[in-house]
Amino acid sequence: MFGLIPFTREENSLWNDWNNMEKSFWNAFGGNFRCDIQDEGSAYKLEAELPGFQKEDISIDVHDNCLTINARHNSESEKKDDKDRYIRRERNFGSYSRSFDVTGIECDKIAASYRDGILTLTLPKASELPPEKRRIQIEG
Repeated sequence: MFGLIPFTREENSLWNDWNNMEKSFWNAFGGNFRCDIQDEGSAYKLEAELPGFQKEDISIDVHDNCLTINARHNSESEKKDDKDRYIRRERNFGSYSRSFDVTGIECDKIAASYRDGILTLTLPKASELPPEKRRIQIEG
């Protein structure tokens, strides 16, 4: 379950500066999106910022205690003059993906909604069963 808890370790070093620059570069071309995770007692609430996407552009999969959110965005705009020559033609394609460890979550009860660019997932915690009490027989 600790995979749901985002954390970073800040250190002032050349390596961290380089690593942060690389992350910023790749995030400009796709990659990650912002997620907030709240512990609401019996469940976790995950909110992912995905503005500009349609519900059909987003997929959520769970496999082997790994929840993956994928979002793909394609848009094209085209303007021509009266002779069908391009004045401007633009294309924008992007793909975003995040994965989370959902160990300790009742995966068959996960619920999702998408509204105003925010994907909200409710991740119910698995009930913790008390250890089973049993008596061990001594042989011999």
